[in-house]
Amino acid sequence: MKTTKRIALFTSVILSALAGTAHAENDNEFRLGAYLIHYNAQAQDATGSGIAAIPPGDHLNLSVENVQTLYFAYVRHLSPHFDLELAAGIPPKTNTVGKGSPTFGSVPFAGQTIATTRWFSPTMVVNYKFLDPSSAFRPYLGLGINYTHFYNNASTPAGDAVGGGPTSVTLADSIGASGTVGVSYRVQKNWTLYGSYSQTHTRSAAVLTSSGASRSTTVDFQPSAVVLSAGYSF
Repeated sequence: MKTTKRIALFTSVILSALAGTAHAENDNEFRLGAYLIHYNAQAQDATGSGIAAIPPGDHLNLSVENVQTLYFAYVRHLSPHFDLELAAGIPPKTNTVGKGSPTFGSVPFAGQTIATTRWFSPTMVVNYKFLDPSSAFRPYLGLGINYTHFYNNASTPAGDAVGGGPTSVTLADSIGASGTVGVSYRVQKNWTLYGSYSQTHTRSAAVLTSSGASRSTTVDFQPSAVVLSAGYSF
């Protein structure tokens, strides 16, 4: 299924479910802000067999560069203390950097950008807000589930050199838990400022294929994100 169809299907299902709930004044909220994403990626050393076998002593691993992107969310206020949040970001381009052996054979590896990808990663979270609704300042905790779809995966010239020729990259979709801690400050009746920190479990099987040979690894991206945003309730 193409990425645009995945996005449309996921969004329509969520919005249809929310549309079935009763509406009251200020029950809905849109938020817009900045996602500051840090990866603590850990991966198994890549493995291969036959002509794709990794020479003894070589360790092919990777790291993922941090990114920033636009954050947006739709929030349904279910009660004075519970919110349902559907959050996402503009899919950013993310660089994957080689880690491990300085070279693979005679080809530079460690420190080289070997692949790039984009990801669509919506998260649905139930937030519990502390203190009385009349309080301008309210901390909150959230727990939810994340879905990540990787697309536009591409090997760089450095990645092609490591693979021994033009290389294709695939990353499996991921579903994992997500947790959030945050604070809100109501500026006016309809306007609120937010700051939050979240961690998400994102794991994907990666396969790099070139000249009929493939190497694979499992990547734990373990992204954490700081979100700074403003929300408008209606």
